[in-house]
Amino acid sequence: MAAAGKAAAFHLPPLPTVGEIIKLFRLRAQKELSQNFLLDLRLTDKIVRQAGKLKNAYVCEVGPGPGGITRSILNAGVQQLLLVEKDTRFIPGLQMLSEAAPGKVRIVHGDILTYKMEKAFPNHLKKNWEDEPPNIHIIGNLPFSVSTPLIIKWLENVSKRDGPFTYGRTQMTLTFQKEVAERLTANTGGKQRSRLSIMSQHLCTVESCFVIPGQAFVPKPDVDVAVVHFTPLVQPKIQQPFELVEKVVQSVFQFRRKYCCRGVEILFPERERLKKTEQLMMAADVDPTLRPVQLTMSHFRNLCNTYRKMCDEDPNLFAYNYREELRQKKRKRSPESTDQLEETVEENPL
Repeated sequence: MAAAGKAAAFHLPPLPTVGEIIKLFRLRAQKELSQNFLLDLRLTDKIVRQAGKLKNAYVCEVGPGPGGITRSILNAGVQQLLLVEKDTRFIPGLQMLSEAAPGKVRIVHGDILTYKMEKAFPNHLKKNWEDEPPNIHIIGNLPFSVSTPLIIKWLENVSKRDGPFTYGRTQMTLTFQKEVAERLTANTGGKQRSRLSIMSQHLCTVESCFVIPGQAFVPKPDVDVAVVHFTPLVQPKIQQPFELVEKVVQSVFQFRRKYCCRGVEILFPERERLKKTEQLMMAADVDPTLRPVQLTMSHFRNLCNTYRKMCDEDPNLFAYNYREELRQKKRKRSPESTDQLEETVEENPL
C-alpha cells in the first residue's frame, strides 16, 4: 500500500498489446519510410530507462508508431507526453493510449524535421544554459532514413540554443543504425571517426547505451540498432558558429583516406589554394600529413579558429564553394576534357 500523502504510481490500464494494435488497425511497416516496430516491452522499458528519471518529466517522443516506447514512457510516470507522428495510420492507436492516460498525452500529426519545438512545452520549465538540464526529454526510435539529418538539425539547434534547446540543455535518447551510432561515439583514430563524430562530440556528451539486435524488430532490418544518449555541453569544445565548424569538418573528411591537408585545400579558391592551405595548417599547428581520423578535437578547434580569422580578413572566403568552382570550370571546358577535370571525391562526409 502506498504511504499516506504520496500519490500512487501511474500504470496504464489493461490494453491490447502492441502486436494486437498492429493487427487491429492493419498496420504495416513501410519500407520506403524505413519503419521497424519494436514490440518487446522489456526492450522499450530499457530504452526509456536510459533517459534517466522521468517521473513528472515532460517528454517528446519522435515517431511513436504503434506506441511500444510510448507505453514505457507513460509507465515511467511522466507529467506530459508529446507525440509527434508523421504517419496518419498510427494516430488511432495513439489516441487509444491517450484515452488510457487522461490529460497526459498530446498528439501532433506532423514532421519532426519541421515541427516548432520551441513552443512545445510550458515556459516555466526553462533553465539557464549553465544550470542542470531542464525536466524535458526527447526520446525516439528513429527511422534510419531520418536519423542522420535529424540529429544534424538538432546539433545545430544545440549550437544556437534554439528549437528544443530553448528550454536549456534538453537531453535526448535516440536509436540509430549501429554503424551511425559508432560514428557518433568514435574516438580519435577509430575507423568510424567522421564528420558526425566531431559535430556531435564538440557540442554534447555522447554515450552509447546498448545495442538491440535487428531480430528484435518487426520487420527485421538488415542491421542492428544502438541506443545513444546526448547531453548538451555547457560550453562547446569549438566556439565558432555551427556553419563554420560544419564546413571545416566536412571539408577535412571529404578525403578521409588522404592526408588532412587535402581536405583543407578545398576551403580555398584554386588560385590561392596551396598558399592559403599552408598558412592555415601552420597557424593552426596541425601536421598536414595526419589522416582525418587522427585529428583530435583540439586540432579541429585550431583549424576552425584559424579559418575564422582568415574569413574575417577576407569576407568573401566563407562563401567560396569548391563544387561550384568545379562546375564553372566544366562549363568552360569542352566535353572531351571534362573527364580529365573531374576529381574523385570520397563521398563519405558523415
